[in-house]
Amino acid sequence: MDKVVAQSPTRRFLLGILAFSLLVIGGTLGFLLIEGLSIVDSLFMTVITISTVGFGEVRPLSPAGRLFTIALIMGGAGVAAYSLSIAAEFLISGAWRAQLENRRRNRMLAQLKHHFIVCGYGRVGRHVADELAAEGLPFVVIETNADKVAHIQRAGRLALQGNAANNEVLHEAGIDRAKGLVATVNSDAEKVFIALTARGMRADLRIIARANYEESEAKLIRAGADRVILPYRTSGKRMVTLMIRPEVADFLDEVAHASGLELLIDQIAIMEGSPLIGRSMRDVRTQLQDQSGATLLACRMSGGQINTQLGGADTVRAGMQIIALGTREQLQLVIGMACSA
Repeated sequence: MDKVVAQSPTRRFLLGILAFSLLVIGGTLGFLLIEGLSIVDSLFMTVITISTVGFGEVRPLSPAGRLFTIALIMGGAGVAAYSLSIAAEFLISGAWRAQLENRRRNRMLAQLKHHFIVCGYGRVGRHVADELAAEGLPFVVIETNADKVAHIQRAGRLALQGNAANNEVLHEAGIDRAKGLVATVNSDAEKVFIALTARGMRADLRIIARANYEESEAKLIRAGADRVILPYRTSGKRMVTLMIRPEVADFLDEVAHASGLELLIDQIAIMEGSPLIGRSMRDVRTQLQDQSGATLLACRMSGGQINTQLGGADTVRAGMQIIALGTREQLQLVIGMACSA
């Protein structure tokens, strides 16, 4: 409904232009055929007749020409008035500005790659968007509430109005090029449908969902979510950690979110062709420390288990993920070593 309303002034404006253009063409052809005037003179006679300026005839008109002029004045005045009023409405209403903004937004959506899709802009979704923006990561928000969508767009962020469980909406959000999807809508049932739809469209997409109730966790996992966050459980663990290990909790929080500190923790995949492949974890830890300055904290093995015994002789293989601590520049060097020779 909103799209139809937004496009209505544009359609009327185009119809007004078309009607006025047809009137000018018809008048020019009429004078050309009836009076035998040149094209320039015929166009001149048409313009002064429609505009009722009446500078005077190029030459005396025949009775047929005068009758045609009368008809042109009667029909042309109405069409011209209609076209001018529609043009004024189009310019004053700002519909042209909305059309330009929609086109710009569509171009930006088409150019998005390796971005994140945030489904829902409630209390959690808003914080997810803020964190992604703080990390400098591209994202688009899908929200059903028109007021929230307008608010997001006024803030300079990309947003789509629609149901995130709809294939067309997810396709418009660039799910085929996205890096991940976060489901933060209010209803657990809606999140299940979103996970099912997104997983059906992209088997390799990383999907994170928030669950309101513990019994929803298993359903979301079966629907396709890779990880499920339970706010109450997470809050409980966080509060206990702050109570008994406050300094450690604060340090990890600062590092994980890069809020004020230069240090970051990142996970980096070992790709085929990396010079780290085939070397022991002991040697890799030493090499990373010497060549990049980053500290190797742990390694996720191909089977999924986390290995923190980095002084052993376990061999690094393609597909593993290393977890390292360092500055952005140090971690970029680690990424370069993990990706190719």
